[in-house]
Amino acid sequence: MRLLVLAAWAAVLLSAAGSIRIASPSGETVLTLTSGERLGFSATFHGQPLIGDSRLGLTLDGEDLGSKTQFARTDRYSVNETYPIYGVHSTAVNRGNGVKIAAVHGELKFTIEARAYNDGVAFRFLLPDAAKARVPDAGSSFVLPVGSAVWYHGLDGHYEGVHIRQDIADVPAGAWAAVPLTFQLAGGAGYGSITESALSNYAGMVLQADGSRTFRERLGHSAPPSYPFVLRYKGEEQKMAEPAAIRGPITTPWRVVVAAKDLNGLVNTDLITNVAPPPDKALFPKGLHTDWIKPGRSLWRYLDGGDNSFEGMKEFARYAQQLGFEYNLLEAFWQKWTNEELRELVRYSKERGVGLILWMHSKELRDKESRRKFFDMCRDSGVAGVKIDFFDHEAKNVVDLYEASLREGAEHHLLVDFHGANKPTGQSRTWPNELTREGVQGLEHRNMKEWATHNTTLPFTRLIAGPADYTPVIFGDRRKETSWAHQIATAAIFTSPMLIYGAHPKSLLENPAVDVIKSIPSVWDETVVLPVSKIGEIAAFARRRGDAWFLAILNGAAGKTVKLDLSFLGKGKYQASLVRDDTENPAAVKIENAPLSNNRSLEVDLRPGGGFIGRFTPAK
Repeated sequence: MRLLVLAAWAAVLLSAAGSIRIASPSGETVLTLTSGERLGFSATFHGQPLIGDSRLGLTLDGEDLGSKTQFARTDRYSVNETYPIYGVHSTAVNRGNGVKIAAVHGELKFTIEARAYNDGVAFRFLLPDAAKARVPDAGSSFVLPVGSAVWYHGLDGHYEGVHIRQDIADVPAGAWAAVPLTFQLAGGAGYGSITESALSNYAGMVLQADGSRTFRERLGHSAPPSYPFVLRYKGEEQKMAEPAAIRGPITTPWRVVVAAKDLNGLVNTDLITNVAPPPDKALFPKGLHTDWIKPGRSLWRYLDGGDNSFEGMKEFARYAQQLGFEYNLLEAFWQKWTNEELRELVRYSKERGVGLILWMHSKELRDKESRRKFFDMCRDSGVAGVKIDFFDHEAKNVVDLYEASLREGAEHHLLVDFHGANKPTGQSRTWPNELTREGVQGLEHRNMKEWATHNTTLPFTRLIAGPADYTPVIFGDRRKETSWAHQIATAAIFTSPMLIYGAHPKSLLENPAVDVIKSIPSVWDETVVLPVSKIGEIAAFARRRGDAWFLAILNGAAGKTVKLDLSFLGKGKYQASLVRDDTENPAAVKIENAPLSNNRSLEVDLRPGGGFIGRFTPAK
């Protein structure tokens, strides 16, 4: 792995114009920062506007640092490294150009740091220590180019929403948007996504439209409380609406704008994890590959039924062994058992190669002593990990609880899954013990009316931020208009290093496609988004693990036939196991086994809400 390389560029005094230009290594992305009466920024991608002239700023104790701030000097540097990651591929490439700008606002001196990558731009503010606690708040905005289309959802369900597509000119003033917010540039110029990274000791970012092609940065305390928060924490709304004071130095999260020429580039971006800190070697001595961090697949009885007794979970351990799954997730019913019963279930499951994940309500873990007792119990019982639920807010104190849970969980060698959660912000790099989080409208939403359009939108919107615990694959009524093949394909397209299945294990084992289901991995070495993909209409992914390739397709609301080039396959012949829609019956699949090679194409008929998944292994 190549490490961070600081360029030996001398610090230079700025020109009187107060403008700083940062180009990516290839020159295809350019970020420009300006000072004067008002700080500003803009970005171009392949010579076309990516972000128009926008406000760059931060308020501190009510004072606007974006106004009447001057740039004093800059230090330029470059980053060039690779690092392992669990996500759309196994090796991330971090190559970009950066600048640290010494800025002056009255008597306050602070730093603005910015970077330009071939796949986007990022910036943040760094304020030195002060004698007293200070209250920061939002001050930047993002102006989208004329003719852009955006996909976003509001905040009623926190981060569990359904994206709508709108032309930027039609987004009404006051509309709230959870990030990542995906947009498509006019004229086929590419795609972008606005989000944040390295969220720590700060409130999370959301966006609010002003009706003039602009989304303004807002922090979690400013956002309207979501329905889940009001439902579970009625009476705490006012407390959460108060901006938080921060003691010591203040480092804002990175504001990130991903840029890509096509959907393959958008999905394969490393920008969000690139600007996140690497893992702490004291907690993770081998980084991502620290011995106790093991990605895998899990059963979960909550969505599709199953006996929640002690004996019922022993049965699930046997089912997991039959499927080759590595984990079993237990909801709150485990709390009725004695410590001896829990240890016995851990022992029984481990004998079958299955680890246990235990659910806990986040309100029970708000203080350090409560967390210590819970994590001690999990460690002493031999539990593999924890699922912590119902955060439902993004104020600073809630963000602090996320990080405390990850740090203390790591000290106890526990994997972590967050539910009722916000979006990922690079945790898959900084905290490799967090293998997934919800922050997505998945199959828990029984009252969802239509899944096909939603499922073909998610890979290009929410999943850009990082892994999502959608709890995929249901063969019963909860799947609504989607087919069995569509459901199976979600397991291969919705990235989640802890891949928690929604279906009862008996239905998995009895499905005609069980052989393919059992072989779908939870982590990937390579992902190729095929050109036929279109947001909200079809998602077609070729994904590789080792020498095996999987081709997975989710279809939207309209039936179609697609012809796919198999050139992503390596040289030689492959044995293909193909799971197709039954065009007459969505609750059935057609299985086909055939030899194929990379000089062939594959025609696939897709029913409305249909899907396809194929496994390709080198022929022996």
